[in-house]
Amino acid sequence: MEGTCRPVAAIPVRLAPGRPYGPDDFRVACGGAIGREGMIMVWPGEEKAWDILSSLDAKDVAANAKALFYPSDSSYALTCFGQEIRISLPDRMIFSESKLGALLLASLGDYSRLSILRYLIHAIDLPLSGRMVRPADLPGGDIFAKGTHILPLDKVAAYFSQRRNAFLIAGKNLGGTQRDYGDMSLTIHPFPRVPVIMILWLGDHEFLPSASLLFDSSCVSHLPPDIAWSTAMMVVEMMLMDTRS
Repeated sequence: MEGTCRPVAAIPVRLAPGRPYGPDDFRVACGGAIGREGMIMVWPGEEKAWDILSSLDAKDVAANAKALFYPSDSSYALTCFGQEIRISLPDRMIFSESKLGALLLASLGDYSRLSILRYLIHAIDLPLSGRMVRPADLPGGDIFAKGTHILPLDKVAAYFSQRRNAFLIAGKNLGGTQRDYGDMSLTIHPFPRVPVIMILWLGDHEFLPSASLLFDSSCVSHLPPDIAWSTAMMVVEMMLMDTRS
């Protein structure tokens, strides 16, 4: 299935051939994946999501998603990982003025763009259940046990077991709060109504370091299974972002 293209010249973003976006690309506007010759590839799934989102009542969307809507420019403001993300309906662009927001949209755009749109579409005004569950135990959670869909939590454990302070620092930079699970743990909000707990066990002479990730069970009301997987990947990759610097 082929996507459509938009010229990058219409989008205020710097391109560097052969180089992924980096920390200095603070304002990134994303309408799709960057393809050849400076074009933005917009996949049909994203186009459909934009169509649906544009047709919804903005006040209902904002209330359900815990977002803000600005009638002056028909845009939403959504807090993801403690960063403000702007979603422009007329331009069909997603952008952020913050460093980490830019990284989320550029380096992890394949996960974040559609996830942001689908969260705005599906979120409902529902309290948290308070029951934390493994991703594999969610309805449709078998996706988390298949090949390349297995979360790279081993990388989290390997990296942060040797850098204990970095785990808490990375989490707090993403708006996370410290918890009391395992040897270290954090609650991170990839989306306002979707808390995720990341737990780290440091290991000892008998057990290797390990990490796990838990969703509040209410996430199924806001995220379809494929978007829950993308959201979990965003949490893991955002925590590991320092390993790429």
